Amino acid sequence: MKFRFKVQGYQTEAVKAVVDCFDGQPLQTELGYRIDPGRVAAGQQARLEMDSGFRNSDLLLPAEAILKNIQAVQVRQNLPVSDSLKQTKVSPVNLDVEMETGTGKTYCYIKTVFELNKRYGWCKFIVVVPSIAIREGVAQSIADTAEHFLEGYGKRVRSFIYDSKALHNLESFSSDSGINLMIINVQAFNARGKDARRIYEELDDFQSRRPIDVIAANRPILILDEPQKMEGARTVESMKEFNPLFILRYSATHKQEHNKVYRLDALDAFNQKLVKKIGVRGISVKGQAGASAYLYLQSIEVSADKPPQARVEMEIRQENGIARKLRLLAKGDNLHAKSGELDQYQGYVVADMNANDGTLSFTNGVTLTVGDACGDVTDAVLRRLQIREAIQTHFEKEQQLFAKGIKVLTLFFIDEVAKYRVYDGSMEKQGEYAAIFEDEYRSHLNEVLTLQPSEYNEYLKGIEPDRTHEGYFSIDKKSKRLVDPDVGARSAERTSDDVDAYDLILRRKAQLLSFEEPVRFIFAHSALREGWDNPNVFVIGMLKKADPENVTSRRQEVGRGLRLCVNQRGDQSQQRPNRDHCSGV
Repeated sequence: MKFRFKVQGYQTEAVKAVVDCFDGQPLQTELGYRIDPGRVAAGQQARLEMDSGFRNSDLLLPAEAILKNIQAVQVRQNLPVSDSLKQTKVSPVNLDVEMETGTGKTYCYIKTVFELNKRYGWCKFIVVVPSIAIREGVAQSIADTAEHFLEGYGKRVRSFIYDSKALHNLESFSSDSGINLMIINVQAFNARGKDARRIYEELDDFQSRRPIDVIAANRPILILDEPQKMEGARTVESMKEFNPLFILRYSATHKQEHNKVYRLDALDAFNQKLVKKIGVRGISVKGQAGASAYLYLQSIEVSADKPPQARVEMEIRQENGIARKLRLLAKGDNLHAKSGELDQYQGYVVADMNANDGTLSFTNGVTLTVGDACGDVTDAVLRRLQIREAIQTHFEKEQQLFAKGIKVLTLFFIDEVAKYRVYDGSMEKQGEYAAIFEDEYRSHLNEVLTLQPSEYNEYLKGIEPDRTHEGYFSIDKKSKRLVDPDVGARSAERTSDDVDAYDLILRRKAQLLSFEEPVRFIFAHSALREGWDNPNVFVIGMLKKADPENVTSRRQEVGRGLRLCVNQRGDQSQQRPNRDHCSGV
């Protein structure tokens, strides 16, 4: 499958908003300069073909003219009008573009690169990202959109990921006259590690030059993806070394504002039907553990030919002990009898149920709302209930969308890899969450399968439960086993720095959308919190404790599936089916 891209009006307007800020700048192409040849070792000859380079032409517009252009754009966009250029230590011109997650900001700034080159001849661009996940996502987006932009502009972007051990790419970046784009994550120039320091050192394998000096000579245009994560004093000082022509900042959650030239916030994106609608299913615990009978009200079911029934999980006495089972309850049912006469259910007789407000009441005064759990509710019980709810919601969405050729994906965030996969000596075995998932999946699969033959039935029967879920985590370099990702201790967001955590999921992004790929449920640690957007993620389960203060982090996690879904041909759906977020408790 290949993703198909089409020209969207709001994205075109976002690009135009940036490009028009430089209206009046003359078109200058192939502005040549002599690349610093460095010092050539004795007995070697300088590579003459590298002597000539092509850099961005200078901004010839006075500050007053740029401000006037920005103000005209802001009036057109109904934005607050700036009274001055918001300068920073890095650049005198800083433009903010606010776009809600899932609306294609990466597409927009790639297209902006083409338009800036077409209108003004600028050809050297650097995308700066805060994490390896976003870096890999940007690289994949450039590859995915290459044919699309080739049709529109007759050109390709020559892009590469900066690597201090592959500096020949930097030589080509400087010497090539086409559109050149370098992707670099802040760790590559702002960390304390040996590899990060190389960008500022005179390197023998780079003809005794400093890579940062070669970069700066190009007067690159900096594009900051998620700039709110790159506003520390150390990072700002480091970015000054790039000697940028100007800076473009793209995010849904700007913390510091400069000259904002475009805004598409969450409400605008929803009203224009550019993202999925979000529904939240939570689980509420009532009472103290062990204080009352265990009950979980999953749903109240209504049909045309029978009274409402409540689907409730309760404890049942069986020959081999007590087990928790789902039961359909009707008005007048006595839970003491249905449980096998367990003492804790004495007095629990169904008094009434209301499908309108989702409540179930008993004669002893206890009332539950759909999603409520009471009694001995441990953390393990809550996680099982969340996994069950996510699976149920997944099947509901899948039954709606399968005939339309839309594959449904579900994403679980977990707190540690051992909960999903465990290594015991030389043996690999399922973790707690994987075992619970397969148990609940098989149970619900039996309810979904019907006696009537159908294409959907055959599809489900063709997928083994152990093949329909997979985990995407870091891989230990020596043992090749999945491990908890290494996280930066100083990072407030604590995201993985291990590129192996992202390789498979990012490069199989399109493959995951095919019905031929059995994986439909994805378990991830921090790897997929940002930088990865799959349009067909409809359900997200938070199997970890959430930080209620970190709203931005939660928005990033929820944002992994905001994009409108695509069908088997790669075409974006014109409909907006709801997307459910099964939240933590």
